[in-house]
Amino acid sequence: MRVKKQKRHRKIVRFYTACYGFRQPYKVLCDVTFVHHLVTNRITPADKALSNILGAPVTLFTTKCAVAELKMHGPSLGPSHSESLEAASSLITARCDHEEAMSADECIMDVIGKNNSEHFFVATQQADLRKRILKIPGVPVVYALRTALLLEAPSVAQRQFVKTSEEQRLHMTNLEFKMLEKRAKNMLEKDSSDEDVGSGDQNLEVQAVEKKRTARRDLGVKDKPQFKRKKAKGPNPLSCKPKKTSKRPDSGKERNNEDASVRSRKKRKRLRKGKNPVKADG
Repeated sequence: MRVKKQKRHRKIVRFYTACYGFRQPYKVLCDVTFVHHLVTNRITPADKALSNILGAPVTLFTTKCAVAELKMHGPSLGPSHSESLEAASSLITARCDHEEAMSADECIMDVIGKNNSEHFFVATQQADLRKRILKIPGVPVVYALRTALLLEAPSVAQRQFVKTSEEQRLHMTNLEFKMLEKRAKNMLEKDSSDEDVGSGDQNLEVQAVEKKRTARRDLGVKDKPQFKRKKAKGPNPLSCKPKKTSKRPDSGKERNNEDASVRSRKKRKRLRKGKNPVKADG
């Protein structure tokens, strides 16, 4: 359960940082009721407890009017009044231009303004104040439940504001459309003037070429072809296979007869060795 809560808190913080530009260290504007709840439930140190749920270092703020209200109505809170007043006085005081002290709720709403330009996280225990704050775009709310601190999910109004602002960024404003139209008009005028100059130069070049051709024709000089087409050549004889010669069936017999006749011609008579015959005396 604790892991799921941490994941949910990280997702909410990522939404406000991406869509509304919140940056570290986060500023937390504490209400008197929230400070009193921290003191009575012994959630100390408060900055460390808040930094655990936001996942980043925090700086705690309160208002001058909230401290004044705690001093005025503090005794009704019980014996922890003095501790709550001491804890609230130790926080950084956010600037409010109220000469006379007003209620803490109205002072916090005035400090936040219409778009929460200071990027405050508001910590309060009052349900009515939380509902009012969630209607303002870009104001995350922190509250406590016994000893656990929780981060309120973004309201439907805050998500819708982000969606409409993103759609507006995709479309051009009237000023941007006029600037684009003016620039396109200037570019078209420039292109038309360049085309006129280019067409004049081209006509001069054509006239010069025609004049040169007529002069060559009058002199009887033929124009040389700019290029010669290559004629188709025959195949490479080295890459072609040699032609097969057809063998006759009678050629073998004729060749054998010729060999036999050659051999018969070349035969020599062998001389027999023997005794010499005795010649008869005359």
